[in-house]
Amino acid sequence: MNTKTILGAALLALASAGCVTVTPPTSVHQPISVRPATPAAPAPTDGAIYSVGLSNGLLFEDRRARRVGDTLTIAILENTNASKKSATNTGRASNNNFGVTGLQGLPGKSFLGSTLGATSDFSFDGKGESTNNNVFTGTITVTVTEVLPNGNLLVSGEKQVGINQGSEYIRLSGIVNPIHLNAANTVFSTQVADARIEYRGSGAVAENQQTGWLTRFFLNVLPF
Repeated sequence: MNTKTILGAALLALASAGCVTVTPPTSVHQPISVRPATPAAPAPTDGAIYSVGLSNGLLFEDRRARRVGDTLTIAILENTNASKKSATNTGRASNNNFGVTGLQGLPGKSFLGSTLGATSDFSFDGKGESTNNNVFTGTITVTVTEVLPNGNLLVSGEKQVGINQGSEYIRLSGIVNPIHLNAANTVFSTQVADARIEYRGSGAVAENQQTGWLTRFFLNVLPF
């Protein structure tokens, strides 16, 4: 197999890899969703109207999430603003003079009457400013993946929307206190502890917004 054949095969492999849509990585709690546990078989009834196994307590409770596999809705209301500004200005100057007036019994009399001087000057001026504004609103329904010993709910979920040649992913995970759930089984994202919220995309539009792998390589290795 000659060099041209190997090079052509490599270019074809790279082109094929670029056409494959890859799901963007995530940092939310895994797994994204779980199935509820299979309920135990109901105990035989004794002829009464009320049966614990059949009603499962829902006759006297609202349908808020409280068990693994239950779902709840999170209203995403994220609005963050941050700014930072700093300035530093320092300076230092020095001037030193040294004169040789006499050298008794030592060589180097040609230096008599000479004057040596040294001057140094240093200054530094640095400024920095950073501003960050983020707004993210929307809703997503997540699944309870674990019930913690104190009753809090570990939730995680994903919403995928396909638009033409690309896909949009909304992911969220965190810990929800059941007390914050309202009658509609909804909680605000600002009340979710350890929240991890992502909005990512894949497809042609998302790929064109990234630099090529060869460009990223040279950006990492070039010292200038």
